[in-house]
Amino acid sequence: MAATAALSAAIVGEAAGGPGAHSAALTAALAVTVGIAALLAGLLRLGFLANLISEPVLKGFIVGLALTIIAGQLPKLFGVEGGSGNFFEKIWALIGDLGGTSGFTVLAGVGSLALILVLKRAAPGVPGSLIAVSLGIAVAAVFDLEDHGVDVVGSIETGLPSFGFPDVSVDDLGGLAAGSVGVTLVAFAEGLGAAKNYAARDHYEVDANRELIGLGAAGLSSGMVVNSSLSKTAVNWSAGARTQLSGILVAALTVITLLFLTGLFEQLPEAVLAGVVIAAVVELVDSHSLVSLYRVFTRRPGQAYGVAARPDFMAAVAAMLGVMVFDTLPGLFIGIGVSLLLLLYRSSRPVISELGQLPGNGRFAALDRHSESRRIPGVIVLRVEAGIYFANAERIRSEARGGRRP
Repeated sequence: MAATAALSAAIVGEAAGGPGAHSAALTAALAVTVGIAALLAGLLRLGFLANLISEPVLKGFIVGLALTIIAGQLPKLFGVEGGSGNFFEKIWALIGDLGGTSGFTVLAGVGSLALILVLKRAAPGVPGSLIAVSLGIAVAAVFDLEDHGVDVVGSIETGLPSFGFPDVSVDDLGGLAAGSVGVTLVAFAEGLGAAKNYAARDHYEVDANRELIGLGAAGLSSGMVVNSSLSKTAVNWSAGARTQLSGILVAALTVITLLFLTGLFEQLPEAVLAGVVIAAVVELVDSHSLVSLYRVFTRRPGQAYGVAARPDFMAAVAAMLGVMVFDTLPGLFIGIGVSLLLLLYRSSRPVISELGQLPGNGRFAALDRHSESRRIPGVIVLRVEAGIYFANAERIRSEARGGRRP
């Protein structure tokens, strides 16, 4: 969600030329264009495009995005201003700002983070995030933490928004159209990443076309670009939510909160919110999967170090570093691009087995797998374990002409 929000803000800011009432209208218009694009893609059953994002790329993308989200939350946790830019720029800015750390803010943020992590391990059934938020509000109100330099959420407007269509021109819509494609791709990739991640945990399947239709419907009805969020999905899942009923309950509670309870959250320290987000996102930094990819696809399996012999690890790292260095959309394209290039490379170098005849039954088997098979004098029998097309034709021709000798 953070990546989609950042990308949306950049597109709207460029189109509006600055903050103002027109920015709100453009934000709603962007949501409509993204909703239409996603809805059409879902109805046209273009969800197969998600297959371009391989599992290693998706893992690398999720890890990179999770680390970027954590880097964005750390300044709030320490009570410093922080910086903008990519993951490394944010971390460097944080290191430079550590001298201005607020002790009360660190106590609130790190305390909340530690409480959630301890409860998650010691009492998994206890809603640690809810307890941390409740305690944060109570402590901030009793000890007046805002007067001690702790940033709080602050004033929240009460009431429900009004319904209507965004007041924008055709030229505005045209300017948003190109950006909406990028937002749709990022929203779809981020949402699908979260969906697949937790679908694997709970053992159910995800229909990419339905995800697109859901994304489109949400965009058309929300007034702002929305999508599945890694961080919020993690919070939802860790709280025990497993069905769509959680969304209905959240919507009902949101309405009640907007009407009657906004005052309570005005005293919530930002550091506590940062602790909740970090606690939810940190488990998405699945370094074990990356290490496993590296170990499985090394020349000497079982060792942590060596030369990677398969491209999946390279694609995962490319996606992860792409997100961390170039932001979400470029990182996604880098991961997909590397994945496709490596796919083309592998398809251009198919496995070619030389066959020999098995004694007794006359059947053919690979010589390197069946030592009892025998070559036919004067004949080379090759089995190409892939479809033959222009990308691998030259290699197959070379193997047939001179690469194998009886």
